[in-house]
Amino acid sequence: MRLSPEADALAYLSITRLQNAYADVITRRAWPELVELFVPGAPVHVDMVNSPTIEIVGPEQLGQFIGGAVERFDFFELVILSVVVDVRSETEAVGRFYMQELRQDAATGGWSDAYGVYHDEYRHDGERWRFAERNYQSLARTGRHEVFPFPPAFHRPITG
Repeated sequence: MRLSPEADALAYLSITRLQNAYADVITRRAWPELVELFVPGAPVHVDMVNSPTIEIVGPEQLGQFIGGAVERFDFFELVILSVVVDVRSETEAVGRFYMQELRQDAATGGWSDAYGVYHDEYRHDGERWRFAERNYQSLARTGRHEVFPFPPAFHRPITG
């Protein structure tokens, strides 16, 4: 059963706040703060396209993974480009989160960008909305001039 327009709008606002909090935590490299944003044990699947998919379980492991990946950058910022959210009930929602990483390599001083998309599942735990599952795929990288096809599994519409 769909929510009222008011309840849908409040859930959408809460989920976009969650997405913004995620971008803020990643940019500040505040890995312990990821715990509040995820359902405990939430799976995160990271498809960089040109290497095997990385399977991560829970926000602690995610922080370790991302921390190791970005430690070589003097500057790193996660920018949200666009989001789509479909609130399906009082406790479940899905969405897509398009992002760009702005980064400067500490060793070379060179700048690069990375683009990607998350397909997310969100759950309201009675207190707040959290990430229940994230599926990430790279879309492009400027340093190597790589462009990847949009993930076929992500082609289904979010809102309906």
